[in-house]
Amino acid sequence: MKAVRRILAVLHIFVGIGAMGGGLGAILNPSAPMGMPASVLRNGPFTDFLIPGIFLFVVIGLGNIGGALFLLRKSRFQGYVSGALGAVLVVWIVIQCLILWSVVALHVIFFALGALEGCLALALLWQENLFPMNVARAVLGRVAKGA
Repeated sequence: MKAVRRILAVLHIFVGIGAMGGGLGAILNPSAPMGMPASVLRNGPFTDFLIPGIFLFVVIGLGNIGGALFLLRKSRFQGYVSGALGAVLVVWIVIQCLILWSVVALHVIFFALGALEGCLALALLWQENLFPMNVARAVLGRVAKGA
């Protein structure tokens, strides 16, 4: 369980720092953060990068840093926090690809990191026998007895 928590903490810190950097760039220069013109947003609901930048900085950036701190406190419910953060990251990347009408290497990498956060969160829930993994464990136990 220590290894899963450590890997999750590293993932949360990595994703959090990256999201805070990207979000800050979009907040400080919403019309062309890091050289990307706002015209790429023509397929989405935004005219510039301010709102997406705030979301990226606060929810994904600070959220993942908070998730890492939650792990350090060894909360029993960390699996839920990490699972939610991984799901938000995956959904963020999918929406971003749909709005930008492109998929680049960073999208694939961060989608995979979000999915990995989710899988490791399920591992924590399994190890601590918390919902929904306690239900899965009970079903598997019944199936094994019936076989």
